[in-house]
Amino acid sequence: MRFSGFLVLLVIMLANLGFWSALNQPKTGLPWSGTIQSVSFSPSRADDDPTIARLMPHMEDTLLATREEMDEDLAMLSGTVQMVRTYSTLEGLDQVPELAGKHGLKALPGAWLDERLGRNEREIANIIRIARDNPNVERIIVGNENLTLHRLTPEQMIRYIRRVRAEVPARVKISTAEAWSIWLEHPELAQEVDYITIHTLPFWERVNIDEALPFTQRMVHEVKAAYPDKPLFIGEVGWPSAGRSYGRAEPSLVNQALFLRRFLNWANEEGLDYNVVEAFDQPWKVNLDGTASEKHWGIFSVERTPKFDWIGPVIEFQEWPFQAAAATLIAFLPVVWFLMRWKDLRLAGKVFFGMLVQFAATLVIWTMSTPVVRDLAPATELMIFVLLPAQLLLLVVVLINGIEVTELTWSGRLKRGFKPHPRDVIKRYPKVSLHLPCYNEPPEMVKLTLDSLLALDYPNFEVIVLDNNTKKEEVWKPVEAYCAQFPDKVKFYHLAPWPGAKAGALNFGLSVTDPEAEIIGVVDSDYQVRRDWLSSLVPYFEDPKVGHVQAPQDHRDWERDLFKEMINWEYAGFFDIGMVFRNEANAIIQHGTMTLVRKKAMDDAGKWAEWCIVEDAELGLRMMKLGYESVYIQERMGHGLVPDSFMAYKKQRFRWAYGAVQILKAHWKSLIPFKETGLTAGQKYHFVSGWLPWFADGFYLMFCLTSLFWTAGMVLAPRYFDTPLAFFILPTVGVFIAKIIHHIFLYTTRVKCGWKQRLLSAVAGMGLTYAIAWAMWQGIFTKHTPFMRTPKMAEKVGLKDAVKMTAEETTLMLAHWAAAVAVLIPGPNAQDPEIRLWAVVLVVQSMPFLAALVSSVISTLPSRPAPVEKAPDAPTPAAAE
Repeated sequence: MRFSGFLVLLVIMLANLGFWSALNQPKTGLPWSGTIQSVSFSPSRADDDPTIARLMPHMEDTLLATREEMDEDLAMLSGTVQMVRTYSTLEGLDQVPELAGKHGLKALPGAWLDERLGRNEREIANIIRIARDNPNVERIIVGNENLTLHRLTPEQMIRYIRRVRAEVPARVKISTAEAWSIWLEHPELAQEVDYITIHTLPFWERVNIDEALPFTQRMVHEVKAAYPDKPLFIGEVGWPSAGRSYGRAEPSLVNQALFLRRFLNWANEEGLDYNVVEAFDQPWKVNLDGTASEKHWGIFSVERTPKFDWIGPVIEFQEWPFQAAAATLIAFLPVVWFLMRWKDLRLAGKVFFGMLVQFAATLVIWTMSTPVVRDLAPATELMIFVLLPAQLLLLVVVLINGIEVTELTWSGRLKRGFKPHPRDVIKRYPKVSLHLPCYNEPPEMVKLTLDSLLALDYPNFEVIVLDNNTKKEEVWKPVEAYCAQFPDKVKFYHLAPWPGAKAGALNFGLSVTDPEAEIIGVVDSDYQVRRDWLSSLVPYFEDPKVGHVQAPQDHRDWERDLFKEMINWEYAGFFDIGMVFRNEANAIIQHGTMTLVRKKAMDDAGKWAEWCIVEDAELGLRMMKLGYESVYIQERMGHGLVPDSFMAYKKQRFRWAYGAVQILKAHWKSLIPFKETGLTAGQKYHFVSGWLPWFADGFYLMFCLTSLFWTAGMVLAPRYFDTPLAFFILPTVGVFIAKIIHHIFLYTTRVKCGWKQRLLSAVAGMGLTYAIAWAMWQGIFTKHTPFMRTPKMAEKVGLKDAVKMTAEETTLMLAHWAAAVAVLIPGPNAQDPEIRLWAVVLVVQSMPFLAALVSSVISTLPSRPAPVEKAPDAPTPAAAE
């Protein structure tokens, strides 16, 4: 066993290492060893911000690069490049040509023009002066992408160009910079310049990296063909190393290196005149449009270090071994602990759970490091760090489900697999007091329950019927009259008005219980119990440690109703999977029907909690804190009725979820790990992990609402709301899919039903997501909510009522669909893979809300008619004789 555990651990660690290595495989491409003709030059450092300096001129000394810093940068670029291009003559950039000449560099100054006429005049005056005074300035650029960005008209640009031409020496050539397509659209502008300056940035054209160079070549060839007599200068060419994807264009260090190497080799072969954008990364540029890609176009980092090798292989993230090591360390201790704990776990189970833990750890490191690697925009980072806790919780739920799958599939035989005792085992017959609470229940249904109790083969019991606040006499009087027929066995009490809901009625039942009773049993008013219920289970109380014995809740009369069939099997999952798993740790949930409780344990723990709407589970926890053990019999000992409508089903689950929060808020100190509270570590784990998926549903609802808000921002204010990143989207959807797989897998192995029932039960359970989520949030922020009874034997409602019962879920479903359509409306982003992925995510997120509507509609369908029994054939006369 030790060797197999070590082998599993080694395989997991190697698999994790292989994953990170595969993500960061060195990429090779054409080497480049020459000098670069020109680079865009901005001397701003990490803490500089020219945009703010323009707004606050008094802070220019702290927000702009100094002359000394410019000189250092140009000295560093000398020998690597031949020329530097600047875009403005203000904020100290008019000094660059002089300093560049000092280091043997040519300068290509630009005058920044826009709608601000006063600034334009200063730029024009400066560019004329620079052209006259600096012999290393052989050409200048007047304006940058003013037609591309619709800042100025062609006529305005022509007037500015003519003004400058009249003032500068004839040796200085003049141009303006525009996107390549603008030159094709405005030949009148081409006539005014000495050379044509085009910007060829395939990244902003949403071009995939493999198509980037051919796209650039096509742009250059089209402009050359249009103006064969004009010199062509590629004023901007490059690729970002980090930030957000733009359509099919993905920023990465590898893509930047490969594109520039390919371009420089091609440009050298063609003898092209070009300028690479840019020399250094510019953190301040994120403020220009809210994206992060703008600031990562430098061939040097903002710290002035080379970002990649021009000749050898390029690795996307040099520090990836630290990521791999962190993921391994996070997973190592949990995996080792579980492998040591599960000594009887088969090899397949060890591999499965070990890989699952490692997957979760790797996903966490990947998610947390992506903002660092890709350097996202602030708005996206805010979204990540707000929703990251929700994602972590969802991963914890996946691990919890993984533990359940592993334990129930590969750990061998159950250690606490209790069975009903045969009739001849019982040695004595302690008094049992059976309590039957009811509220506004159909009298005929209650009578059937009483009939089944009176038919028990156990000789020493009483039945106490507790009618709790039923107002209509025609409902409770017939039950009272029926009970009067059995004065020796049955007591009837009509409590009105009576506080405390069901718990209050049960506490009254304790006050009138026969003093000789040693065991209290609770049965809901719709249950018909098996004749041997008491005789099979009471013998377990011979062990003084046993506090309560629990049989599953099961149901009847669902076979001809599709809705009742689906929720019957949804209930079955809890009793055949969850309760079986919890029983292995002596941590089952006590539920207030088909339960038998030692009266002394109840006296020690206290009465039913009237402050809690799930008084049964709360009492079970208190008894466990006193050291009492539980026994769970998986065999069905009674059958009740399922809810008739989706609303009743939803309200029942809301009550259970809200009550779970009440219990956790009241007993959280007892659930603290490593603290002596009377509970074992296994009990603490199950009482937290068993309800954690419901908290995950709460965070799922929060994520859905946040997604809708974010999508509205994407549509209405795209400048400030980026498309959520795939690395954040996919884990969330993956967790959703993992929950479905968990459900189907365990139902296949543990619940005796067919594929149809498995799928129906999954739809029913999924449809409760909103009700559970709302219950969890309401439970966190409130203390009490009214006890919601689950009515039985109600009439079918119509299709219109089905929609009313799911008004909130249907609204959320339609909102998600509308949001998905809105982001896919034809436009410049319609073909963006991340946009389309986000639309798919919105649709997937709507599935629980669609499941609620589908379940509600199904609940309105009429039941199938009972099969007609065929009468036996009449005998022939011959046979009769």
